Amino acid sequence: MIAVRLHWAWVVAGVSFIALVGAASFRAAPSALIEPLRAEFGWTTGTISLAISINLLLYGLTAPFAAALMDRFGVRVVVTFALTMVALGSGLTVFMTASWQLVLLWGVVVGLGTGSMALAFVATITGRWFVRHRGLVTGVLTAGGAAGQLVFLPTVAWLSESYGWRPASLVICIAALAVVPLAAFFLREYPRDVGLLPLGASEDTPPPPAGGAARRAIGGLLQAARTRPFWLLAGGFAICGASTNGLVGTHFIPAAHDHGMPTTTAAGLLALVGVFDIVGTIVSGWLTDKVDSRLLLAAYYALRGLSLMLLPQLFSESAHPSMLVFIIFYGLDWVATVPPTVALCRQYFGTSGPVVFGWVFAAHQLGAALAASAAGLTRDHLGSYDLAWYVAGGLCIGAAVLSASLARGPEEAPRDLARQGAAG
Repeated sequence: MIAVRLHWAWVVAGVSFIALVGAASFRAAPSALIEPLRAEFGWTTGTISLAISINLLLYGLTAPFAAALMDRFGVRVVVTFALTMVALGSGLTVFMTASWQLVLLWGVVVGLGTGSMALAFVATITGRWFVRHRGLVTGVLTAGGAAGQLVFLPTVAWLSESYGWRPASLVICIAALAVVPLAAFFLREYPRDVGLLPLGASEDTPPPPAGGAARRAIGGLLQAARTRPFWLLAGGFAICGASTNGLVGTHFIPAAHDHGMPTTTAAGLLALVGVFDIVGTIVSGWLTDKVDSRLLLAAYYALRGLSLMLLPQLFSESAHPSMLVFIIFYGLDWVATVPPTVALCRQYFGTSGPVVFGWVFAAHQLGAALAASAAGLTRDHLGSYDLAWYVAGGLCIGAAVLSASLARGPEEAPRDLARQGAAG
């Protein structure tokens, strides 16, 4: 028999998936812990949402610099730092007594950690290690965030109801730390480090251009910002963030609780979103290798918008069939937008694609941060989340229009921003 040697790209992809799951553990916490924190400290939804908004904002703003830092210092160093920050921020929350400490730990410390393990990391790994199956692997790694939500959300909700929110925070701390040895031992920077070419490639991937990480990140933004495709992608992705992490991810559980649904039941529904998100994102990655990414994005956003407009009529005390249909559909569409967005950044911006995607992802998190705060204030002042769902639905229809307006090719954008900057 002929032995089949496993390409090291699959090992890197597997460890990256586990690391993304570990970093995503915190993202399961906020929506499940809003009610326990309100009950213990008397903080308003708006106050807690502020900490979540800062987390989401830093999660996005860190991403482009993290992509450049991975080129400068290496993936292993950045990933180890990120997981340690998530563990530190989660673990120290058990000692907090004031809302500013929540903002510092949930918002700043964990935001920097999770931002360093954001989707720019996915773009970096797939760009370095894969030519064949790149879209599919992008989908699988993106689904790592959903898997983290799936694994931890029901556990966090159950722990917070049974033992209090502090044990839930400690579980997140332990989960993030447990991944550090795997990342340190198995991750490699480039295929050439193990004597290989990227999977499916006939020649080696060119090394990243010289220069400081901050300079490269800012330079990438300045160059990309001169192009129409960047603003269309960033605008659509900002709405994507507002309608997922910012609104549904943060406020679905308290909104369901307002209608009499137990927190554990609502957490289970949100975890189901994670289950179907894994399926939807992997299928989206497969489709990205075969279908025009612009059309995929337009379809995803339009369908998401219609579903959000129906959501206010679906809330009740129990998980009835109509709500389950929404959960399944929304799960399939949750981050299905990521593989085609990554592919379009690579198409328009060449080897600078991961850094540019980092800025597009920053727009995603800016939208998420604004939506998290706005929805919390809406609930505080109107006593209901209904307006937030309708506005988000309308914005998603707008994102579909932006995506359909993208050019077919990179004619409107520099093919390789990095080389252009070096030439200047």
